[in-house]
Amino acid sequence: MKKIALVSGATAGIGKATAEILAKNGYNVIITGRRNERLLELKKEIENSTDSKVYTLNFDVRDNKQVCEAIDSLPAEWKNIDVLVNNAGLASGLDPIQSGDIEDWEKMIDTNVKGLLYLTRKVSPMMVERRSGHIVNIDSIAGKEVYANGNVYCATKHAVDALTKGMRIDMLPYGVKVSQVSPGMVNTEFSTVRFHGDKERADHTYDGLTPLYAEDIADFILYIVTRPAHVCINDMIVMPAAQANSTVNFRKK
Repeated sequence: MKKIALVSGATAGIGKATAEILAKNGYNVIITGRRNERLLELKKEIENSTDSKVYTLNFDVRDNKQVCEAIDSLPAEWKNIDVLVNNAGLASGLDPIQSGDIEDWEKMIDTNVKGLLYLTRKVSPMMVERRSGHIVNIDSIAGKEVYANGNVYCATKHAVDALTKGMRIDMLPYGVKVSQVSPGMVNTEFSTVRFHGDKERADHTYDGLTPLYAEDIADFILYIVTRPAHVCINDMIVMPAAQANSTVNFRKK
């Protein structure tokens, strides 16, 4: 019987790449996101190219009622979730604290922190009951460091780092692994979302260097969830070769 993985934020970027690589490696996948058309496209793509099954859940992780209703709606054969990948997250805005947009702040807090909590709260009891499972949170180098104008985004990712550590302690007696991936620069829709759709500005983020790609992070997630039962990768910090930390990188002229 195939294992089941639930991947949040699967309509693009890391989430999409993760769903694809897990399906190619023998997992049936539950994909979630706000853009239903993209979910249906991904379902078709995966089922046409692999022998894995896909179940779609269209909801917003920021809404706890939607989260609960979506997970409760799963058919019995999809309830035994073996892997939860808390990928849904975003940056919105890049302003100093004194001129930050409160709507941006709320969007980041509601998605990056509360959304992760809502989904974990709904799925983890099923893992605890079965005394098995693996939760993988997608964090960021911003959860380890703080950079200029990153204030609230960095705070939400520091929260993910702390929550991951706390979850690992809470899940330990029940045989549920908790891991985290903390990437540096990844070329996805991340910067376009951060700059409110300004793709030209977003593209300049990666000028002169080769960033990570969604497929790189997905590959690390696959590695994490396929370790032997006695092994848990607690945290994995992954950077492009051209990036030393959140503020220092080397760009070719």
